[in-house]
Amino acid sequence: MAMILSRVSDYLKLHRRASVVDMAHGLDAAPDALQGMLATLERKGRVRRLPAGTPCGGGCCKCDPNAVELYEWIDH
Repeated sequence: MAMILSRVSDYLKLHRRASVVDMAHGLDAAPDALQGMLATLERKGRVRRLPAGTPCGGGCCKCDPNAVELYEWIDH
């Protein structure tokens, strides 16, 4: 799990903000598997879940912002 946590951390450091679906595609992982890892990183204060309705910043406007689960890397 530590190796996978580091991959999720590296992905968010690089992209700054990403949806669970985008991370799942980028990391070739199941969204359900990422949920637990993101919860761990959130408890450690490394990421934060953004409020529903926060735009992803991708600019395509194809997704319902209230249905997208976004996380953001927190710099220390």
